[in-house]
Amino acid sequence: MLEIVLLALLGLISAIFGSIVGLGGGIIIVPALTLLGPQLVGSEIDHATAVGTSLAVLIVTALASTMAYSKKKRVDWRSGWLLFMTSGPAAMIGSALTGHMSNGPFQLSFGIFMLLMAGLLVARDYMKPISRQWPVVRTYTDDKGEQHHYGYAVLPALLVGFAVGLISGLFGIGGGSLFVPVMVLLFRFPPHVATATSMFVIFLSSTLGTGVHAWLGETNWWIVLVLAPGAWLGGKAGAWIASRMTGKALLWVLRITLVLMAAQLITEGLSAT
Repeated sequence: MLEIVLLALLGLISAIFGSIVGLGGGIIIVPALTLLGPQLVGSEIDHATAVGTSLAVLIVTALASTMAYSKKKRVDWRSGWLLFMTSGPAAMIGSALTGHMSNGPFQLSFGIFMLLMAGLLVARDYMKPISRQWPVVRTYTDDKGEQHHYGYAVLPALLVGFAVGLISGLFGIGGGSLFVPVMVLLFRFPPHVATATSMFVIFLSSTLGTGVHAWLGETNWWIVLVLAPGAWLGGKAGAWIASRMTGKALLWVLRITLVLMAAQLITEGLSAT
Protein backbone atom coordinates (compact mmCIF):
# COMPACT_ATOMS: atom_id res chain seq x y z
CA MET A 1 0.00 0.00 0.00
CA LEU A 2 2.86 2.40 0.85
CA GLU A 3 4.42 1.76 -2.57
CA ILE A 4 1.16 2.67 -4.29
CA VAL A 5 0.85 5.88 -2.26
CA LEU A 6 4.46 6.88 -3.06
CA LEU A 7 3.99 6.24 -6.79
CA ALA A 8 0.71 8.18 -6.83
CA LEU A 9 2.43 11.13 -5.11
CA LEU A 10 5.29 10.91 -7.61
CA GLY A 11 2.81 11.16 -10.47
CA LEU A 12 1.04 14.11 -8.86
CA ILE A 13 4.15 16.13 -7.94
CA SER A 14 5.96 15.56 -11.23
CA ALA A 15 2.87 16.52 -13.22
CA ILE A 16 2.30 19.72 -11.24
CA PHE A 17 5.88 20.89 -11.77
CA GLY A 18 5.90 19.76 -15.38
CA SER A 19 2.63 21.42 -16.23
CA ILE A 20 3.60 24.76 -14.67
CA VAL A 21 6.81 25.19 -16.66
CA GLY A 22 6.03 22.98 -19.67
CA LEU A 23 8.43 20.17 -18.72
CA GLY A 24 5.91 17.37 -18.85
CA GLY A 25 7.11 15.80 -15.58
CA GLY A 26 9.34 13.13 -17.08
CA ILE A 27 12.50 14.86 -15.92
CA ILE A 28 11.41 13.96 -12.37
CA ILE A 29 9.77 10.57 -13.05
CA VAL A 30 12.70 8.96 -14.92
CA PRO A 31 15.44 9.60 -12.32
CA ALA A 32 13.01 8.82 -9.49
CA LEU A 33 12.23 5.41 -10.99
CA THR A 34 15.88 4.57 -11.73
CA LEU A 35 17.19 5.77 -8.37
CA LEU A 36 14.30 4.69 -6.12
CA GLY A 37 13.09 1.54 -7.86
CA PRO A 38 13.56 -0.78 -4.83
CA GLN A 39 11.71 1.63 -2.52
CA LEU A 40 8.88 2.23 -5.01
CA VAL A 41 8.27 -1.24 -6.49
CA GLY A 42 10.60 -3.53 -4.56
CA SER A 43 13.13 -4.07 -7.36
CA GLU A 44 15.52 -2.21 -9.63
CA ILE A 45 14.04 -0.46 -12.69
CA ASP A 46 16.29 -0.35 -15.74
CA HIS A 47 16.60 2.97 -17.57
CA ALA A 48 14.81 1.84 -20.75
CA THR A 49 11.73 0.77 -18.76
CA ALA A 50 11.85 4.00 -16.73
CA VAL A 51 11.87 6.04 -19.95
CA GLY A 52 9.11 4.00 -21.58
CA THR A 53 6.97 4.19 -18.45
CA SER A 54 7.57 7.93 -18.12
CA LEU A 55 6.50 8.60 -21.71
CA ALA A 56 3.28 6.63 -21.16
CA VAL A 57 2.49 8.72 -18.07
CA LEU A 58 3.33 11.89 -20.01
CA ILE A 59 0.45 11.13 -22.36
CA VAL A 60 -1.93 11.51 -19.41
CA THR A 61 -0.20 14.59 -17.96
CA ALA A 62 0.06 16.39 -21.28
CA LEU A 63 -3.53 15.59 -22.29
CA ALA A 64 -4.89 16.92 -18.99
CA SER A 65 -2.79 20.08 -19.29
CA THR A 66 -3.67 20.62 -22.94
CA MET A 67 -7.39 20.34 -22.19
CA ALA A 68 -7.07 22.82 -19.32
CA TYR A 69 -5.04 25.29 -21.39
CA SER A 70 -7.37 24.86 -24.35
CA LYS A 71 -10.31 26.13 -22.30
CA LYS A 72 -8.33 29.32 -21.74
CA LYS A 73 -7.51 29.48 -25.48
CA ARG A 74 -3.75 29.44 -24.88
CA VAL A 75 -2.80 26.58 -27.20
CA ASP A 76 -1.45 27.62 -30.61
CA TRP A 77 -2.72 24.57 -32.50
CA ARG A 78 -1.22 25.54 -35.85
CA SER A 79 2.30 26.03 -34.44
CA GLY A 80 1.95 22.87 -32.35
CA TRP A 81 1.14 20.70 -35.37
CA LEU A 82 4.09 22.19 -37.26
CA LEU A 83 6.52 21.34 -34.43
CA PHE A 84 5.05 17.85 -34.18
CA MET A 85 5.80 17.12 -37.84
CA THR A 86 9.43 16.51 -36.88
CA SER A 87 9.26 16.02 -33.11
CA GLY A 88 6.94 13.03 -33.46
CA PRO A 89 9.17 10.92 -35.76
CA ALA A 90 12.27 12.05 -33.84
CA ALA A 91 10.69 10.89 -30.56
CA MET A 92 10.25 7.46 -32.11
CA ILE A 93 13.92 7.39 -33.13
CA GLY A 94 15.05 8.47 -29.67
CA SER A 95 12.82 5.84 -28.05
CA ALA A 96 14.34 3.12 -30.22
CA LEU A 97 17.87 4.22 -29.21
CA THR A 98 17.28 4.22 -25.43
CA GLY A 99 17.64 0.48 -24.98
CA HIS A 100 21.00 0.46 -26.79
CA MET A 101 22.60 2.58 -24.04
CA SER A 102 24.02 0.80 -21.00
CA ASN A 103 22.85 1.95 -17.58
CA GLY A 104 26.04 3.81 -16.55
CA PRO A 105 26.36 6.03 -19.65
CA PHE A 106 22.60 6.69 -19.58
CA GLN A 107 22.66 7.87 -15.95
CA LEU A 108 25.75 10.00 -16.62
CA SER A 109 24.35 11.66 -19.76
CA PHE A 110 20.92 12.17 -18.18
CA GLY A 111 22.52 13.70 -15.08
CA ILE A 112 24.52 16.14 -17.22
CA PHE A 113 21.38 16.96 -19.19
CA MET A 114 19.49 17.71 -15.96
CA LEU A 115 22.26 20.08 -14.85
CA LEU A 116 22.00 21.89 -18.17
CA MET A 117 18.23 22.14 -17.76
CA ALA A 118 18.62 23.57 -14.25
CA GLY A 119 21.08 26.14 -15.63
CA LEU A 120 18.70 26.97 -18.47
CA LEU A 121 15.83 27.49 -16.03
CA VAL A 122 18.01 30.00 -14.18
CA ALA A 123 19.42 31.71 -17.29
CA ARG A 124 16.08 32.24 -18.96
CA ASP A 125 15.09 34.74 -16.23
CA TYR A 126 17.94 36.98 -17.44
CA MET A 127 17.68 36.40 -21.20
CA LYS A 128 15.59 38.52 -23.52
CA PRO A 129 13.84 37.33 -26.70
CA ILE A 130 15.67 38.18 -29.94
CA SER A 131 14.22 40.99 -32.02
CA ARG A 132 14.40 39.26 -35.41
CA GLN A 133 11.32 39.51 -37.63
CA TRP A 134 10.24 36.03 -38.72
CA PRO A 135 8.30 35.37 -41.96
CA VAL A 136 5.43 33.60 -40.18
CA VAL A 137 3.70 36.01 -37.79
CA ARG A 138 1.21 34.91 -35.11
CA THR A 139 -0.94 37.01 -32.77
CA TYR A 140 -2.26 36.16 -29.32
CA THR A 141 -4.71 38.23 -27.28
CA ASP A 142 -4.45 37.62 -23.52
CA ASP A 143 -7.14 37.80 -20.84
CA LYS A 144 -6.60 41.56 -20.46
CA GLY A 145 -7.17 42.19 -24.16
CA GLU A 146 -3.48 42.91 -24.84
CA GLN A 147 -2.11 41.63 -28.14
CA HIS A 148 1.21 39.77 -28.37
CA HIS A 149 3.00 39.24 -31.67
CA TYR A 150 5.41 36.37 -32.24
CA GLY A 151 6.53 34.23 -35.14
CA TYR A 152 8.99 31.82 -36.70
CA ALA A 153 10.39 30.46 -39.95
CA VAL A 154 9.26 26.98 -40.95
CA LEU A 155 12.71 25.36 -41.36
CA PRO A 156 14.13 26.51 -37.97
CA ALA A 157 10.89 25.44 -36.29
CA LEU A 158 11.12 21.97 -37.88
CA LEU A 159 14.77 21.64 -36.83
CA VAL A 160 13.88 22.61 -33.25
CA GLY A 161 11.06 20.07 -33.29
CA PHE A 162 13.39 17.30 -34.45
CA ALA A 163 16.09 18.03 -31.86
CA VAL A 164 13.61 18.26 -28.99
CA GLY A 165 11.73 15.15 -30.12
CA LEU A 166 14.93 13.11 -30.28
CA ILE A 167 15.94 14.09 -26.73
CA SER A 168 12.36 13.55 -25.55
CA GLY A 169 12.24 9.98 -26.82
CA LEU A 170 15.75 9.18 -25.60
CA PHE A 171 15.26 10.42 -22.02
CA GLY A 172 11.48 10.24 -21.66
CA ILE A 173 11.22 13.85 -20.51
CA GLY A 174 8.54 15.20 -22.83
CA GLY A 175 10.70 17.93 -24.33
CA GLY A 176 9.05 20.96 -22.78
CA SER A 177 12.24 21.81 -20.92
CA LEU A 178 13.72 22.69 -24.30
CA PHE A 179 10.62 23.72 -26.23
CA VAL A 180 9.49 26.46 -23.85
CA PRO A 181 12.74 28.51 -23.62
CA VAL A 182 13.36 28.16 -27.38
CA MET A 183 9.81 29.26 -28.19
CA VAL A 184 10.06 32.22 -25.80
CA LEU A 185 13.61 33.39 -26.56
CA LEU A 186 13.95 32.55 -30.26
CA PHE A 187 10.39 32.92 -31.55
CA ARG A 188 9.07 35.38 -28.90
CA PHE A 189 6.10 33.24 -27.87
CA PRO A 190 4.24 34.63 -24.83
CA PRO A 191 5.30 32.35 -21.93
CA HIS A 192 1.78 31.04 -21.26
CA VAL A 193 1.27 30.24 -24.95
CA ALA A 194 4.68 28.55 -25.14
CA THR A 195 3.89 26.37 -22.11
CA ALA A 196 0.41 25.44 -23.35
CA THR A 197 1.55 24.71 -26.90
CA SER A 198 4.52 22.74 -25.59
CA MET A 199 2.19 20.46 -23.61
CA PHE A 200 0.13 19.82 -26.76
CA VAL A 201 3.24 18.80 -28.72
CA ILE A 202 4.39 16.67 -25.77
CA PHE A 203 1.05 14.84 -25.83
CA LEU A 204 1.40 13.99 -29.52
CA SER A 205 5.11 13.09 -29.42
CA SER A 206 4.92 11.03 -26.22
CA THR A 207 2.12 8.98 -27.77
CA LEU A 208 4.38 7.92 -30.64
CA GLY A 209 7.39 7.41 -28.36
CA THR A 210 5.31 5.24 -26.02
CA GLY A 211 4.25 3.10 -28.95
CA VAL A 212 7.89 2.31 -29.73
CA HIS A 213 8.78 1.51 -26.10
CA ALA A 214 5.66 -0.64 -25.72
CA TRP A 215 6.55 -2.55 -28.89
CA LEU A 216 10.05 -3.16 -27.49
CA GLY A 217 8.59 -4.32 -24.14
CA GLU A 218 10.08 -1.36 -22.26
CA THR A 219 6.95 -0.13 -20.46
CA ASN A 220 5.81 -1.17 -16.96
CA TRP A 221 2.04 -0.79 -17.30
CA TRP A 222 1.40 -1.48 -13.60
CA ILE A 223 3.48 1.57 -12.68
CA VAL A 224 1.74 3.59 -15.41
CA LEU A 225 -1.65 2.61 -13.96
CA VAL A 226 -0.64 3.81 -10.48
CA LEU A 227 1.04 7.01 -11.68
CA ALA A 228 -1.71 7.98 -14.13
CA PRO A 229 -4.40 9.29 -11.71
CA GLY A 230 -1.91 11.57 -9.96
CA ALA A 231 -0.52 12.66 -13.32
CA TRP A 232 -4.02 13.56 -14.55
CA LEU A 233 -4.82 15.59 -11.43
CA GLY A 234 -1.34 17.14 -11.40
CA GLY A 235 -1.58 18.15 -15.04
CA LYS A 236 -4.82 20.01 -14.40
CA ALA A 237 -3.59 21.47 -11.10
CA GLY A 238 -0.35 22.68 -12.69
CA ALA A 239 -2.25 24.40 -15.49
CA TRP A 240 -4.54 26.04 -12.90
CA ILE A 241 -1.58 27.21 -10.80
CA ALA A 242 0.30 28.48 -13.86
CA SER A 243 -2.63 30.68 -14.83
CA ARG A 244 -2.66 32.36 -11.41
CA MET A 245 0.99 32.88 -10.53
CA THR A 246 4.43 33.45 -11.98
CA GLY A 247 5.64 30.20 -10.50
CA LYS A 248 9.03 31.66 -9.51
CA ALA A 249 9.08 30.00 -6.09
CA LEU A 250 8.15 26.64 -7.56
CA LEU A 251 10.75 27.13 -10.29
CA TRP A 252 13.46 27.49 -7.67
CA VAL A 253 12.30 24.32 -5.94
CA LEU A 254 12.43 22.56 -9.30
CA ARG A 255 15.92 23.90 -10.04
CA ILE A 256 17.26 22.69 -6.70
CA THR A 257 15.56 19.31 -7.18
CA LEU A 258 17.11 18.92 -10.62
CA VAL A 259 20.60 19.71 -9.30
CA LEU A 260 20.32 17.21 -6.44
CA MET A 261 18.97 14.43 -8.65
CA ALA A 262 21.55 15.22 -11.34
CA ALA A 263 24.37 14.93 -8.80
CA GLN A 264 23.11 11.50 -7.72
CA LEU A 265 22.73 10.30 -11.33
CA ILE A 266 26.20 11.53 -12.31
CA THR A 267 27.75 9.88 -9.25
CA GLU A 268 26.10 6.54 -10.00
CA GLY A 269 26.81 6.87 -13.71
CA LEU A 270 30.51 7.46 -13.09
CA SER A 271 30.73 4.51 -10.69
CA ALA A 272 29.04 2.22 -13.23
CA THR A 273 31.26 3.18 -16.19
